[in-house]
Amino acid sequence: MTITADVETDLDRTRFFINGEWVDPLSTDTHRALEAATGDILGTASLGSDADIDRAVRAAREALDHGPWGRTTAEERAALMHRFADALEKRADATSTLVSRENGMPIGLSSAFNGAAPAGLLRMYAEQVKAMDLEEVRPSAMGSTIVRREPVGVVGAIAPWNYPQVLAMMKIAPALAAGCTLVLKPSPETALDSYVMGDAAQEAGLPPGVFNIVLADREAGASLVSHPLVDKIAFTGSTAAGRIIGAECGRLIRRNTLELGGKSAAIFLEDGDIDTFLAGVGMASFMNNAQTCTTQSRILAPRSRYDEVVDALAGWTGDQVVGNPLDPAVTMGPMASEKHLERVLGHIEVARNSNARLVSGGGRPKGQDRGWFVEPTVFADVDNDDRLAREEVFGPVMAVIPFDDDDDAVRIANDSSYGLGGSVWTTDEERGLDVSRRVRTGTIGINYYSLDLGSPFGGMKDSGIGRELGPEAINPYLEYKSIYASADRLG
Repeated sequence: MTITADVETDLDRTRFFINGEWVDPLSTDTHRALEAATGDILGTASLGSDADIDRAVRAAREALDHGPWGRTTAEERAALMHRFADALEKRADATSTLVSRENGMPIGLSSAFNGAAPAGLLRMYAEQVKAMDLEEVRPSAMGSTIVRREPVGVVGAIAPWNYPQVLAMMKIAPALAAGCTLVLKPSPETALDSYVMGDAAQEAGLPPGVFNIVLADREAGASLVSHPLVDKIAFTGSTAAGRIIGAECGRLIRRNTLELGGKSAAIFLEDGDIDTFLAGVGMASFMNNAQTCTTQSRILAPRSRYDEVVDALAGWTGDQVVGNPLDPAVTMGPMASEKHLERVLGHIEVARNSNARLVSGGGRPKGQDRGWFVEPTVFADVDNDDRLAREEVFGPVMAVIPFDDDDDAVRIANDSSYGLGGSVWTTDEERGLDVSRRVRTGTIGINYYSLDLGSPFGGMKDSGIGRELGPEAINPYLEYKSIYASADRLG
């Protein structure tokens, strides 16, 4: 199976990218990938076993300890990363289309996050590491100390299905820049697109073992987390899985970065402009069909304007075009899988049986007999203790919650086990800044929400540990070593 673009991508991926080559799996398990908009078969991918993971980790260890990668300079790594970016850019259109078919992401969004962003991140961290001082000499009481920044080692990168290319590259790019080697375990829900990275890495000439890809389920993925030759785990996914990974890394005293779930709040203050809110709510609350960890699915509205906000939001959802994500006119695609669709519909059913009031959506859209579509849905009169306000739905289901004043809004926003995203809507930016500073969350926007690849991203509380993106993201892939030397080292 192929899709037509400047570079054709084989959709049947029955081999793994290990030690710079495409190798046959050591297991016989496979995964059938289905197109989210139709349910049709896209292709077949092999699922790795513990033995496949072990083979990939050992290749990464060898490349770090004995291969050329462990001796490269920052400039040499940067040059290879730029070539990697070039190879990905050649495949960008095909990759964006493939991801949209896999998980239902609208094609315009996919072009940005799965097509353009991965190459951009490689280039950003390539230039950053070239500008870093990886050794610094400091005076000490006995002479001098050479402070070195060295790669943390072999990285196990575990990426989710909702933004598979960019979320994987948020780990790969800073790790490569730091001089680490990697094993990437993609999600079976997007089983096919990750192998484009292997094709591109091979074309770019990355040395064998530097970057390896093994598609695997959770059981085999667990062996990556606990493998004795892995030095760090970088994970994006659910909070439930993050707890298990974090506990294992704690037991092993293993470095880890965890970017987990969210139940973020969009706070519409009393002086907010409704047109500004409607112009930005798509990105803040419904981006990627609301299959986004930063989805602001709690809409907090002041009692004095509550009905206005509810009606406006209901009208906005009614104007959305639900359909095949490859159509540029479509604003809302399907859920990524039938299993996930059933999960989202289950949350809707629970909310229907609560005291909340359904004001729009609430089920499968009429006329969509194929694929895993759900209507954009709004419930009003939700209590912040309701399940709809506490649990991450990961789909286009909004809970509108009333508040009394700014202090009450901040209290409700913070009354959550999560703290990943958020927004404040107001015509007074200083007021918005005051509220934003009081909300316990890793990211928050004023009158818009848009991820900034140049600033740190991550969560507080159950939303994770550590940060990705921005210049800060390279630090988790570096270790500091102090070498005590003579005073002659001082300039």
